[in-house]
Amino acid sequence: MRRVSVVGLAMTGQSAIDVLRSKGASVRGFDAREEAVDAIRAPGLDLCAISDPTALAEAALTETDLVVISPGVPSHAPIYALARERGIPIWSDMELAWQLRAGAENGTAAPWLNVTGTNGKTTVVSMASTILETAGLKAPAVGNVGVPIVEIAASGGVDALVVEISALQLYSSHTISPLASVCLNVAPDHIDWFGTYENYVANKAKVYERTQRACIYTDPDTRMMVEEADVVEGARAVGATLGTPGPGDIGMVENMIVDRAFASPAVELATLDDFLGYDSVAPHVASNAIVSAALTRAYGIDPEAVRAGLRAFRPVSHRIQVVGELDGVNYVDDSKATNWHAAQASLIAQEPESCVWIAGGLAKGQAFDGLVETVRDRLRGVVVIGVDKGPILDALRRHAPDVPRIEVETSDHGEVMRLAVDAASRLARPGDTVLLAPACASMDQFRNYEERGDRFAEAVKERR
Repeated sequence: MRRVSVVGLAMTGQSAIDVLRSKGASVRGFDAREEAVDAIRAPGLDLCAISDPTALAEAALTETDLVVISPGVPSHAPIYALARERGIPIWSDMELAWQLRAGAENGTAAPWLNVTGTNGKTTVVSMASTILETAGLKAPAVGNVGVPIVEIAASGGVDALVVEISALQLYSSHTISPLASVCLNVAPDHIDWFGTYENYVANKAKVYERTQRACIYTDPDTRMMVEEADVVEGARAVGATLGTPGPGDIGMVENMIVDRAFASPAVELATLDDFLGYDSVAPHVASNAIVSAALTRAYGIDPEAVRAGLRAFRPVSHRIQVVGELDGVNYVDDSKATNWHAAQASLIAQEPESCVWIAGGLAKGQAFDGLVETVRDRLRGVVVIGVDKGPILDALRRHAPDVPRIEVETSDHGEVMRLAVDAASRLARPGDTVLLAPACASMDQFRNYEERGDRFAEAVKERR
């Protein structure tokens, strides 16, 4: 019986424990937070809360054969170095899911379509899953969306898995071999976790390792990742571009998505008119659709099924959603913009001097000078929330000193968003947009970005 330590007892840790125990493993669970341990106490389960990182590492690595680790444990935590010293493997929940994947009725395991990138992951996996399922397949979006991947992979019964995988999870993933893979983009994020931007980029590039059929790239940086990856013989590089596609690419010709990678001669997959879930199709939406089409074409989906899937798709929550209109001002929830690159996409789409931006949270080591420089002409005003106000305020002082700004100061987390919406409404004029695009993580004042967006919508509703 294998002995396994699970470090990090949030949703992925809990699912790992359940699956491992069902497989007969001897499991112990560890977390730095007492409340995480209390939430899942069960008869016969050995759980321990240890706040000191070194003591936690020592306990988790004692009398164990394997550690399954949460992506919340940063790369500089003592457990990684100590595990290497002792020759004990550390797996992400993704690696565990790959190792435990169950076979289908024909005896083969369902292929994975893996998606990483600083921004756009959730939209792409949801869009690709919709295309596959509209074609009659069982192909859920998993990973950092939906049901934990370990549960689904271990139970089997699916035709494919469309996997959202972060650089944090790729760090401790070692043998995953996807059918197709893509890194959508890379911009500074999770610097506090990786220590340097270069380390972050290197771990994003791991998504292409051992790819079997198609490595999809979107720009010169991700193309270089593909060229340097160790892939399965026969895997192809496929460009996904908003420009006219060359041979081996999927791209745009006028308002049509055209495939020159998996079809000869070229074939139309969809038009922008097929995006029924959107009032208008911004460039990043079209780019996400092109990548989703490439992933599903790599699986073998025919052109008409791609079109049908794009017509059936509806946007994910908290991604550029209009939640209300008050006194001629639109209120838009983009709480899922948890880094500055994602926030930039929303801000740059606004008209000049028309946007009141609600920003802030956990900065994750980011600097915001590049963001503010790019979008300052869009700003009517800025409302800053969260514990890491300093980096955003510093960038505003340097690059947008004339833009009015209001800092929300409160220790009552339940009041944060109401105060922010009140402040934003004072800055806005008829015809403006109040945009919640925080450019930061949410866990300083909210459980997750979904709660942050929900609180924003509730605060807008209360003003009616």
